[in-house]
Amino acid sequence: MKKIVGAIATVFALAGLGMGTVHAQENGTRDEAKAMVDAAVEHVKKVGPEQAFKEFTDKENKTWHKKDLYVFAYGLDGLNLAHGANDRLVGKNLLDMKDPNGKFLIKDLRDAALKGGGWVEYDWPHPQSKKIESKISYARKLLGFDGFVGVGVYR
Repeated sequence: MKKIVGAIATVFALAGLGMGTVHAQENGTRDEAKAMVDAAVEHVKKVGPEQAFKEFTDKENKTWHKKDLYVFAYGLDGLNLAHGANDRLVGKNLLDMKDPNGKFLIKDLRDAALKGGGWVEYDWPHPQSKKIESKISYARKLLGFDGFVGVGVYR
């Protein structure tokens, strides 16, 4: 009986390891995040900000929602214009919002975008687990529009 229980425990342990690998594959990479930002900037130029922001926020739109990656957009004043993980943020000014460690993440993202694009580290709720996790986002200024788009990677 101990051998059977041990074998079952081994199977469950190995299955658990496999599940960890599957979860890891669901995480986007920094290269994928930056590529999605670049594509989002081009999409705004092509279809205009209003249409693009609707598409970025629409969770059913698989172009802008891949793995755990999603696009967010802000005006330079901090007004949320699109958010692929939480549409309740759209229309709210979040310029002074801080992460759990007191970091002004929207201000920092804006500043990185205004410098030609860049990465910002902070903590944010993961859209799948809902737990606060370490994240790094790439933000880039939109051309001809007073705002920026970004995509982040959970680490």
